[in-house]
Amino acid sequence: MRAAIHNPYLDTLGGGERYTMAFAATLVALGYQVDVEWKDISIGKKLEERFGIRLEGINIVPDIKRGDGYDVCFWLSDGSIPALRARKNFLHFQHPFKGVNGGTLINRMKLFRVNKILCNSGFTKRFIDEEYRVNSTVLYPAVGVEKIKPRRKENIILFVGRFSQLEQAKNQHVLVSVFRTFYDRGNKDWQLILAGGSEVGVGGYIKRIRRLAAGYPIEIFQSPTFKELLEIYGKAKIFWSAVGFGMDEVREPRKVEHFGISVVEAMAAGTVPIVYEAGGHKEIVTEGENGFLWKKKGELLKKTIRVLGDKTLYRNLSQNAIKSSLRYSFERFASDVEKIL
Repeated sequence: MRAAIHNPYLDTLGGGERYTMAFAATLVALGYQVDVEWKDISIGKKLEERFGIRLEGINIVPDIKRGDGYDVCFWLSDGSIPALRARKNFLHFQHPFKGVNGGTLINRMKLFRVNKILCNSGFTKRFIDEEYRVNSTVLYPAVGVEKIKPRRKENIILFVGRFSQLEQAKNQHVLVSVFRTFYDRGNKDWQLILAGGSEVGVGGYIKRIRRLAAGYPIEIFQSPTFKELLEIYGKAKIFWSAVGFGMDEVREPRKVEHFGISVVEAMAAGTVPIVYEAGGHKEIVTEGENGFLWKKKGELLKKTIRVLGDKTLYRNLSQNAIKSSLRYSFERFASDVEKIL
């Protein structure tokens, strides 16, 4: 059996790329010979190092010909609908596209060849179904929580995400601003770590963050490997996220968090999430049960201080976060993929 994989953004090494390679690895485990379309074969090593996913049995090829000659084709959409030609075709939406004329007659004709449309979250599904006039299936990402373990906790607040303000507003500068206030109020034994990819055109934004962080215990960790992330997740006590801050998730859904893989990774390590209340975050975090949600910067500060000042609350949130993360395991993902196939 042969399977083809297409993702036009592989070199960005983000959540969608992790999702794609988890799907590819699952197909290998199910006995498929898997070809991933990309011009440069060195992408394989970069994907393995960033995501900690073994790509043994996966080939990097220059063209999968839209699945022609393959038993299965997995295609991550850039908003367009391709004319896929495999025996079974799966179209994946990682982004909640809106206003792209998705419901045209030609698109509806192309979708006759698609067996299932997959979305990474209920948030994404809501927009895809409306835009393309379809009924898509939510297949939550495989996060690999089995590999993530709590370690001896240190006074670390962590955020993991690409250093970007373009496609999606990651807003590390907002976190730096709140941490400065947190630190100035007497929390001198705390550190903020901002870790994430910096492969594509983000030099100016990182310089801006460094200027804001000057004089404070704030570490900027560019393009960490998955092994390095495991260490940081394990030690951090709190996970912050300001992804989508200031955006209207109805008008600009692509600017907020579509799911939140790094949030789940942190939770698997017992790190308590306090994340911006928008998009996929609301599907992962239940207020006061396994973390907290916030809308204003003052709320982020207030809820952080509350959690750190109540050891019983922190312990309960941490334990519940670990339990909640299990629903995003590779085992669950593989089982769901097999059912879909």
